[in-house]
Amino acid sequence: MTEAPEIAYGDFAKVDMRVGRIIAVEDFPEARNPAWKLTIDFGPEIGEKRSSAQVTNYAREALEGRLVVGVVNFPPRQIGPMRSEVLVLGAIADEHPVLLLEPDAGAEPGDRIA
Repeated sequence: MTEAPEIAYGDFAKVDMRVGRIIAVEDFPEARNPAWKLTIDFGPEIGEKRSSAQVTNYAREALEGRLVVGVVNFPPRQIGPMRSEVLVLGAIADEHPVLLLEPDAGAEPGDRIA
């Protein structure tokens, strides 16, 4: 993997990353790649958003109620019949599937990631 280009802090600060809680996990058989449809609560300021996430290495039961980190200010993307409104963040490497980033205990939906 090549190193990403250097960016200014101001560019990074434009990315709105928040803590969210997965409140619903649905099958997504229409997805080109295996994925779940997630509904995520980002607290009272942002509300609920939906995401298509290629995290099928996690069972539905392991995802429901889990805290995650998501980018909430990207424009929505149409993924098959679904409109994905948030990008859920995870670690990616060739030797393992996506591993979701998870905030420590005490984090609440809507908390800003800095």
